[in-house]
Amino acid sequence: MRSDRKMGCRMAGAGARLMRWVVLAAVLLLVACGETASGTPAADDRDDGVFAERRSKLMAEIRASEREISEPVLAAVERVDRHRFVRPENVGEAYENRPLPIGEGQTISQPLVVAMMTEALGISPGDRVLEIGTGSGYQAAVLAEMGAEVYSVEIIPALAAWSEENLRGAGYNEIKQRTDDGYFGWEDEAPFDGIIVTAAPDHVPQPLIRQLREGGRMIVPVGPPGFYQTLWKIEQTTDGVVAENLGLVRFVPLTGEMSAEDP
Repeated sequence: MRSDRKMGCRMAGAGARLMRWVVLAAVLLLVACGETASGTPAADDRDDGVFAERRSKLMAEIRASEREISEPVLAAVERVDRHRFVRPENVGEAYENRPLPIGEGQTISQPLVVAMMTEALGISPGDRVLEIGTGSGYQAAVLAEMGAEVYSVEIIPALAAWSEENLRGAGYNEIKQRTDDGYFGWEDEAPFDGIIVTAAPDHVPQPLIRQLREGGRMIVPVGPPGFYQTLWKIEQTTDGVVAENLGLVRFVPLTGEMSAEDP
């Protein structure tokens, strides 16, 4: 009987040692999985070590540009984890100041352009803003960081689902999303204080102008696909619509049931 107890103790000790080795192996595996094969931190890495350095470099580049961008907009861009809004294979490029492919023939916009368009929109906390073309969710996140009440429309179902996952995963739970043809806006929620279009139609969508409140602004790139487009700031005033040319940009085309003659 005593011999059986000794045997049981030895077995228990061996089991405990085995469990410690299993826990250690699991910890090592988690550490290893925190990086991609290239040594780049994974997209859900919250340590922010490598990302912090890259983010600082990106913000310095944006600040050094010739564009006049206010500190609130710069701070909003800086707070958004861009690595959460790119494809896994592009995580290492997340904080480069350039657009990146996100699938379905679409891109996540260049951070400088996002900052520039957000600045031109001129929104304040609490403003209702409609975004046309959710994409990966990056621009919507910046608008949310500005304190806006964000409504976003995406026509491509796969991107709509992915952007919702990205935004919820990053904590932007208040953004309202819809899968639909953005050319026609979101009439049930109109009017809006601001509308921002992140793909280029070949003409200004009249349904969107009608969904601007008086004093509201729309930022929209307009022009043919495959070439540079003109970025316009359009304001709804008491005297009618006023448009301002903000310069040349390049966006993917706006897709959907665009009509040369609006209803």
